[in-house]
Amino acid sequence: MAGEDVTTVQLNKSVVRALKRIKKYPRETYNEVIMSLIEAAEETKEFDKFIQEAQKAKMKELWGEGDYTAWEHA
Repeated sequence: MAGEDVTTVQLNKSVVRALKRIKKYPRETYNEVIMSLIEAAEETKEFDKFIQEAQKAKMKELWGEGDYTAWEHA
């Protein structure tokens, strides 16, 4: 985090307790915990896109051609 701007964020005590429970090690910072959560969310989103593309191909095979663009925004 050296050289980066730092800000103060207010969190509910229940959020702080939840962050403490998911720390990987005792000295892990809340910044590290939150970044891990963000990275996991981004990975999940990419996985979901992959699954949707695979499903779209199968749906076209089963149901024929159609408009499947709504899936891209699900």
